[in-house]
Amino acid sequence: MQENKPWGNILADLPDSAAAELFETILEKPGIKIERIISTGQATPAGEWYDQEHDEWVLLLCGAARLLIEGEEAARRLGTGDFLLLPAGCRHRVEWTDPDQKSVWLAVHFGPRLSL
Repeated sequence: MQENKPWGNILADLPDSAAAELFETILEKPGIKIERIISTGQATPAGEWYDQEHDEWVLLLCGAARLLIEGEEAARRLGTGDFLLLPAGCRHRVEWTDPDQKSVWLAVHFGPRLSL
């Protein structure tokens, strides 16, 4: 488990994420994990889906993305300030993130089946 950050600015000191999407844990306690995700043009690999045993609430703090939920006809366009609840078992994938700017996500993972 990564050390919890007692304070900070989620938009400060954004590392370069051009080569790979970055996942940074901000807070991790029993039943909850909060992370900052930085994307610059990354997407979920073709044919792969996220299928988690716990709930996830995501907020796009800045940038742009498209997120596809299995069973929906089109990907949802997300922009600054947009949020979404992904219940446990909701298969989803990131179809696109803006390659010309950093997209910063706040992801809150929670629920009784969250394994840390």
